[in-house]
Amino acid sequence: MNGDHPTPILPDVSDCGGRHMRQEHEYALLGGLNRAKIGRYLALVAAAISSAIVFLLLMLVDVARSFGLQQNLPPVVLSMVGAGTVYAVLYAVFDRYAWKIPRLSALLRVPNLSGVWRCDGQTLKPDQSSGTAWQGEIVIVQSWDKIRVRLKTSRSNSNSIAAALMYDEADGYRLMYNYVNEPKIGEMDLSAHRGFAEFVFSADQRTAEGEYFNGHGRFTFGTMQLVRENG
Repeated sequence: MNGDHPTPILPDVSDCGGRHMRQEHEYALLGGLNRAKIGRYLALVAAAISSAIVFLLLMLVDVARSFGLQQNLPPVVLSMVGAGTVYAVLYAVFDRYAWKIPRLSALLRVPNLSGVWRCDGQTLKPDQSSGTAWQGEIVIVQSWDKIRVRLKTSRSNSNSIAAALMYDEADGYRLMYNYVNEPKIGEMDLSAHRGFAEFVFSADQRTAEGEYFNGHGRFTFGTMQLVRENG
């Protein structure tokens, strides 16, 4: 994090000091619906849709022939509506849009955390007394199978490199991730480092409380409060 704080990911990779290009990465689902099951369900739906389309096309050809129109269905047309093609389209739509539908998201037990979050951080000293207060902006980019968490402060940027989302029936949703922090040019008293952060989100997914600790270059820890600004 910045100064003494951890940092998540963001879609804008141009502000990482130009040193590293951070991209979305896969994340683990703990307590949610198994991704393999979703794949199987989509495959079954794709097969049904493909079969229905082929049936309708062949029926239209038969109708055309009944009117004396000699029509043949080119093989390329059938290949374009094959189960594989339909599955690819269905998965793309599901990955980007469908899973975010509130009722479906609740059924899958995967929260949609995409958007911009205001972050208020507080470092803590080894004796648990308060250290430096800091502010930042977290941007979360999320699809069905990938995520990126970026924290941007006035002095540094952080990007997640691994993450997990956990459904906790008692406490709600948790986001846990490792990140890499890179100070901005001119921040000579800061050093690049790695760390870990964990957030617990409110039931309406508009606020979150979290903790972080840093290592591999900066040994600090503290708390964070998030408030959703859009998304």
